[in-house]
Formats: sequence, structure tokens, C-alpha cells
Amino acid sequence: MPDRATPAPAEFEAAITSIRGVVPRAELRVTEIPAPGSLAPYAIAFAADVAPAGHGDDSDLGTGRFILLYDPAEPEAWGGAFRVVCFAQAPLETDIGLDPFLADVAWSWLIDALDARSAHYVAANGTATKILSTGFGELAHRGDGAQIELRASWTPLDGDIAPHMEGWEELLCMLAGLPPRTEGVTALPRRRNRG
Repeated sequence: MPDRATPAPAEFEAAITSIRGVVPRAELRVTEIPAPGSLAPYAIAFAADVAPAGHGDDSDLGTGRFILLYDPAEPEAWGGAFRVVCFAQAPLETDIGLDPFLADVAWSWLIDALDARSAHYVAANGTATKILSTGFGELAHRGDGAQIELRASWTPLDGDIAPHMEGWEELLCMLAGLPPRTEGVTALPRRRNRG
């Protein structure tokens, strides 16, 4: 790990400037958070909540994390000096959670959002997880519920990280049921609170 008193490489500083220039959708609150120190010599991380109810609270509509890693040694597994690692999660109507194609759709939304913004990348991989739950005992009043969770990583091919951040933000909004900014894509219906 480099000494944090040493300035970061210019390529990483330019990438940070690119990310910080992204103006998020009005429905998102995006904040910079401490980056994990063990994944790469340099990193920056952000958290986002969709229409959060209060400062510091995770949203009941959707939440996510975006981490940009930078290693000038270009790890072979990455295929470049940068690596994005992200997470997005949102509650769903139970019947939507039962859809057998939900995971495929969530993954395609990420790829479509990146491609629509001309993000240049390779080595995209990840998981889309559907979670179905039923409350019992004191949680029985909550009834059935569902969530979609997407974890992904990819290697940006240049230091213009803004399209990558914008694509992740778009994915998070779409999972939360907000209308997409991308033409020809339909969002999931929002989950109704069942008090």
C-alpha cells in the first residue's frame, strides 16, 4: 500500500475529478464514503439512496455502493489499472420477485445503462440475487416481501469514469421503480408499503 501522504497518481486523480463531476438524478442522494483500504492501492467509494426518508438512513426504495479501485500495476485479473465494484438493492412487489427472468433483466439493465452512456469497459461480471421473505411471529404483520440485489464489477478502459457512475446510478433508480432515462427501457413497479 502506498503512503497516504504521497499524492495519488495523476491518472487516478483525473478519474476522481470525472466522478465528482457527475450530477446525480434528483431522486438520488449520493455521498462519498470511506473506501476499503485492502482491495487496491487507491480507491474512492460512494453510497447512494433513492429518495431517502432521512439523512444517514438507507432508503426503503433502494440503496447502493460504488467503489472505484486503482492499481497502477494493472492486476492480470482486472485487465487494466481501474476496477469498478458496485452494489445495488431495492425492494419489490412479491409477484415481481417471483418472475424467473428478474435476475436476467436486472443484469441487462446494468449493461444497457453502461452502453447507453458509451462507458468503455471489459471483464464485466457479477450476480443478481432475488430474495423472497415471509414474516413470522412479531414480524408476521409485514407479510411477504421481495428484494433484488445486484453485485457487479468491471474494468473501465480509460480514466473517464463519469459514464460508469451514471450507469450505476441509473441501474439503482430503475431497480427502485423510477422511470429510466434510457429510451426503450421499462422500470419495475415500486413496492407498496404494507405498514
